[in-house]
Amino acid sequence: MEVFAEYLNRIDNPKHRTRMEEILSWVTKKFPNIMPAIKWNQPMFTDHGTFIIGFSVSKNRMAVSPELEGIIHFSDEIVQAGYKHTKYLVLFPWDNPVDFSLLEKMIEFNIWDKADCSTFWRK
Repeated sequence: MEVFAEYLNRIDNPKHRTRMEEILSWVTKKFPNIMPAIKWNQPMFTDHGTFIIGFSVSKNRMAVSPELEGIIHFSDEIVQAGYKHTKYLVLFPWDNPVDFSLLEKMIEFNIWDKADCSTFWRK
């Protein structure tokens, strides 16, 4: 989690910082084989040099990026969980509980789907 310390310290709202720390810590423990990193000033996780999932914060929500394929694959589940999404982001309002099972599925999907990917982003 040291890789995320500076990023977390820049989150002004203590509740948002705690929530983000909880999620990043959960990913680190649940998926010890993916690598934590800061790229483009955002926390993310990679596997064999390819992007798996990324996170960002704003005033009203945390955004999770499983890439376009992850959004398409889980679109119905995202909506059923009560979240909105854009083309590239799943929007997790700060006031709502985090659906960790959905987050787990998105990460597992990307690890599996990108097992043979040799680029950072899908082509």
